[in-house]
Amino acid sequence: MINILKGMKDRHSDDVKKYDFIMDTAKKIFSKYNFEKIITPILEETELFRRSVGDETDVVSKEMYDFIDKGGRSVTMRPEGTAGVVRAYLEAGFHKADPIVKWYYNGPMYRYEAPQKGRYREFHQVGTEVFGIRNPYLDAEIIKMGCDFLEELGIKDLTVELNSLGNVESRKRYINDLKDFMAQRFDKLSEDSKRRYEKNPLRALDSKDKGDQEQFKDAPKLYDYLDEESREYFEEMKKYLEIMGISYKENPKLVRGLDYYSDTVFEIKSDKLGAQSTVLAGGRYDRLLEIMGKVKIPGIGFAAGMERIAMLMDDSLIKEEKKGVYIIYFNETKEYFIKIADIMRQNNIKINFDYNPKSFNAQIKKANKINVEYVIILGEEEKDENIVTLKNFITGEQKKYSVDEVVNIIK
Repeated sequence: MINILKGMKDRHSDDVKKYDFIMDTAKKIFSKYNFEKIITPILEETELFRRSVGDETDVVSKEMYDFIDKGGRSVTMRPEGTAGVVRAYLEAGFHKADPIVKWYYNGPMYRYEAPQKGRYREFHQVGTEVFGIRNPYLDAEIIKMGCDFLEELGIKDLTVELNSLGNVESRKRYINDLKDFMAQRFDKLSEDSKRRYEKNPLRALDSKDKGDQEQFKDAPKLYDYLDEESREYFEEMKKYLEIMGISYKENPKLVRGLDYYSDTVFEIKSDKLGAQSTVLAGGRYDRLLEIMGKVKIPGIGFAAGMERIAMLMDDSLIKEEKKGVYIIYFNETKEYFIKIADIMRQNNIKINFDYNPKSFNAQIKKANKINVEYVIILGEEEKDENIVTLKNFITGEQKKYSVDEVVNIIK
C-alpha cells in the first residue's frame, strides 16, 4: 500500500466543511472592502522567489520544493503567495493603466520543514494584496479587515501587535547599530542568530531562543531611528486604528527581515490554543515591485494559515447541512425511481438512496441511520398512480402526494 508523504494531509469531511466556511467568510468580509479574487499557479520559476523572498532566507535556502522540469527550467512549488500575485500584477500590466488593485487569494503552499501540530509541508493560506496606494489609513483598514475576518470565524480576544520598519535609510542606520549591539554579546547568541548577524540581523530580534530573548532585551529600538516622515506615518496609522476601535500594542521586536518591507508591519495573535500564537501577519512592501519589475508601486498585504484558523475557529458557526430525502424503491419500480430522482435534483433537493435496493425494512433502517427528515416510498401502487408516499421521520406522519406537492413540502 502506498501511503501519504510525510508532512502532507488528506482533507475530507469536517476538514473540507471548515475550509469551505473559511473561504466563504473571506469572500464575505473581503468583498465589503472591495477586494476581488485572483488565482495564480502553484508552479513558478524559481527565480521569482529568489528575487522576492531572498536567497539568504531559510525559505529559499532550505525549504523550497524546487526542481528542474523537462524543459530544463528551474521551477518551484510556491512557498508563499505574495510573489506570484505581484508577478501576475506586473505581467498583466496593471501598473501601466490603473495601478490600484485589491486582490485576495487562497490555495496550497509548500515548504520542506519539520512537520508539527497544525503545520504541514503542504499548507493552505488565505491572503490579500493591495497595489498602488500608500496611505496610513489603508494600513489601518487592512488590519481592521484582518480582525473582522477572524472575528467572523468566532476567533475572539485577538491581540494586534504593530511596529514600523521605517524607510531604507533609517533601517540601514538601525541595522549598523544593531550589529554593533550583537557583536558585543556575540558568544552568547544562538547559532541561528550568529548566522543572521551577517545576512539578516533584523530576523535575530524575532528569535524564539530564550537565551537570545534575554540578550535582546536592551537592544536598540527601531522606532528611535525613524525619520520624521516614517514616524508621522506610523503615528497617523495608529490614530486611525483607535478611531476604528482596534486596540493594539507596539512590539519593537516585530520585524520582517526582507529589504523590500517598509513602515507598517503587524501580527494578529490569539491565545485560544494556550500559548499566544500568530494567526495572521502582514506588512507594507513598497520596494517589492521595484525589485521585481523596476516600477515604483507601493503595496501592502497579509496572509493567514488556514490550518491554524481551522484549529481556532468556532465550529458551531458551520450550519448543519440538510440531510435531504431518502428514496425507497424496488427493482420493480426502478424506472419510476429514476424519474422521481431527476425531478428532485432539478429542484435542488439532495437525495440519498441505495444503488442496490434491499428489503423495505433494510432501506428504512438505512434512512434512519442517515438521520434524514423525509423518506419517499416508491412502490408499485405509487408507480401506477404517478404519486409518491412521503413519510416525515420527525412526526411519523405518512401520506400520499402528487410529485409537485412533495417538492413543495420538502423545499
